[in-house]
Amino acid sequence: MRKNADVVIIGGGSIGCSVAYNLALKGFKNIVLLEKRYITSGSTGRCGAGIRQQWGTEININLSRLACNLFLELGEKTGYGDIEFRQSGYLMITYDKKQAERLSKNLVLQQSLGVPAKRLTGSEAKDVVPYLNIDGMEAAFYCKEDGCINPFKATFAFEKGARDLGVEFEKYTEVLDIETEAGKIKAVKTDKGTINTPLVINATGPYAKFIGKMVGVSHPVEPERHQILVTEPLEHMVGPLVMSFNHDSYINQQHHGGFVMGYGIPNEPKRINYNHDWSFMEEMAKKSVFQIPALKDVRIVRQWAGHYGISPDGQPIIGSIPEVEGYYTALGCGKGFMLSPAIGLLLAEHLSGEKTTLDLEPMNVRRFEKGELIFETGVV
Repeated sequence: MRKNADVVIIGGGSIGCSVAYNLALKGFKNIVLLEKRYITSGSTGRCGAGIRQQWGTEININLSRLACNLFLELGEKTGYGDIEFRQSGYLMITYDKKQAERLSKNLVLQQSLGVPAKRLTGSEAKDVVPYLNIDGMEAAFYCKEDGCINPFKATFAFEKGARDLGVEFEKYTEVLDIETEAGKIKAVKTDKGTINTPLVINATGPYAKFIGKMVGVSHPVEPERHQILVTEPLEHMVGPLVMSFNHDSYINQQHHGGFVMGYGIPNEPKRINYNHDWSFMEEMAKKSVFQIPALKDVRIVRQWAGHYGISPDGQPIIGSIPEVEGYYTALGCGKGFMLSPAIGLLLAEHLSGEKTTLDLEPMNVRRFEKGELIFETGVV
């Protein structure tokens, strides 16, 4: 392991690898990425893999559109090959009138920013997903450019691109402490030795606050468990990812035929917890069968749990931390994998002194002190 580095990135998920790749593209040298287990071992490798542009804030819409375009070229640009980006669409449904009105307002904003989304009637939604239950459905919203990506292959593409440009990846290396001197980053201490560096990037997602404590900073990010399951493979019957705002759930049939599905559990304790339980499976079964009755007898293969790193407004935290010179965050806050190409590019542009493709100021941590939170209404 190197004793000195110009940049140390902590976290080997999609964001950390994206930051490493984009910094190397900008000409940064002597970059080290530290991962306490293996690449994609955390939230990235446990996510639902959905990619969508149908959001309710200008920030998230612009970020997701940028990320989508970058994902399209990632495999070829890095020389990795196919990352399995399947633009089969997102079908967002609701059986509630108020939710339909809110999603319709979101649609107006989306369309004004170039998202090719549209509102569908129940019967039109059934044309898109023939097995869908449309009884009592108020509205559906569809964007054909949304879809899903293999999160492992996408992250490995970032890793390959970064390695080819000279980035050093240190796996199974745990960060024990971060040394500062006169308010500036000095070194990162690991279980394999110390790396002297003037710049540290925290890309640890739900673990962000634990890294922040090492430099005396309290990050407003809490880990929140999300459970997910996959079924046995069936003949292909559902193209787009189906997201129900009534059920706070998503259902996505993968290329191998299995259905990946999950839902947000209300009042989930904010802590690291990789356990999963029967109650989730039972509740998810009820939700999925209501939406797609044909799933009634499908068998579940396995289930697992991962984490979102949740900020108070659910928006990313990207940029410098004013209390410590040379310390930066690259946090997706619940949308890490989905936004990882954009976050990596924007932070690399910022650190290069360039004008960023999108304005980073609204995503800076200082917004919490100023009370300038930007709440997202399109979260499941």
